[in-house]
Amino acid sequence: MRDMADRDGQDAIKPIRVVQWASGTVGKAAMRAVLDHPRLDLVGVKVYAAEKEGRDAGALCGRPDTGVLATSDLSAILALKPDCVLYMPESTDWDDVCTLLENGISISSTRAEFFNPGNIPAPLRQRLEAACARGNSSIHSSGSSPGFITEALPLVLLSLSRRLDLLMIEEFANCIDGCSEAMLIDIMGFGAAPQDFQARTFPERDQVFGHSLAALGQGLGIAIDHFETVSEIALAREATPLHRSVIPAGSVAGQRMVTTGYRDGKPVMGFRCTWFVTDALDPPWPIRADGWHITVDGDTPLEVSIRFPIAPEQRADILPNLTAHRPVNAIEAIVAARAGILTTAELPQVIAHLA
Repeated sequence: MRDMADRDGQDAIKPIRVVQWASGTVGKAAMRAVLDHPRLDLVGVKVYAAEKEGRDAGALCGRPDTGVLATSDLSAILALKPDCVLYMPESTDWDDVCTLLENGISISSTRAEFFNPGNIPAPLRQRLEAACARGNSSIHSSGSSPGFITEALPLVLLSLSRRLDLLMIEEFANCIDGCSEAMLIDIMGFGAAPQDFQARTFPERDQVFGHSLAALGQGLGIAIDHFETVSEIALAREATPLHRSVIPAGSVAGQRMVTTGYRDGKPVMGFRCTWFVTDALDPPWPIRADGWHITVDGDTPLEVSIRFPIAPEQRADILPNLTAHRPVNAIEAIVAARAGILTTAELPQVIAHLA
C-alpha cells in the first residue's frame, strides 16, 4: 500500500512499488508504461524463459538499463515487497496468485479468470478471497477487450440512460501487431488446419466476454438469464507471415465470435468480434479497420465508433498499449481499494496521471 508523508505542508506520495509478471508483447508495453509513470516504481520482473533470467528490465522492453534484473524465482519477487504485481502470463497459476495476495501484494491483471468473481468456481473464489483477507490485498483484471470496451466505456455511456433495450459491441482486430507469436498460434489457434481448430475448445475466448458482460450487467442492476456463444472461421487464401513464422494457405486466418446475453428471453447485450491475421480470407468476410463500434438501443440511443489512427510502421509498438495501459493506470485505485476481488463497477474511476 502507499505510504503518505507530509512534506512542506503538502501530502507527498511514495511511489507504488510494482513488479511486472511476464514480459511478452503486452508485458513489455506495461513495463515501459510503469517506467514512464510518475507515481510508479518498477522494482522487479518475473520471467519464464531461461534466456531472460538475469536480464535488465530495460533491455527486455527496449529501454536503457534500469538496474532491475529479471528473475524466475517467486521467492525473489516476494523479497522485493512490491505493493502490486502486473500479472500478465499466458495462463494463470492459482498457487502463485494466492501466494502474492496473502503476502499483501495486490494484483492488476489482464487474465480472464478475474473479470467476474461470480464466474470463478466456488472453491477457487473462496481461496482467492481468503488470500486477499489474509494479506489485506486486492485483485482486479482489465485491459482493452475485454475490459475497457466491455465494461468501462459502457458504464459511462449508459450513465445517460434509464432503460436499456440492447447494447451491442463490435470489434475488428488484425491481431498480428497486438499479440505475440505464441499467443497467435498456441493460444488463439491461427495457422491451424480447419479440422484441428474445430476439434479444439477455446473456453477462455468463448467465456471471457460473457464473464465481462455479466459483470457489467451486475453493475447496472441487469440480471442476465444466460449467454449464448456462436463462432465461425475463415481460411487464408495465401501463405501469411506472422512475426517469425508463416502460416500456410488453407489454415485458419480469421475468427468471428458472437456472445449474446439474454434477459427474459430477449437479447440485452452482446459482443461480436472479428479477429484476423490477413484480409485475404476465404470466405471473403467484410473487414473494417481496427476498432470498435458500439450501439445502444433504449430510451437514450447512442452510436459510437472508435478507430486507431496508427501508421503501419508504428502498429507493433502502439497496439499493445491498448491492453497494457489500463491495468497500469488502475494500480493506484487497486492498492487503495478494499481487500478482495474487484470489478470495474466497484473500482473508482481509473485516472491516467499522465507523465
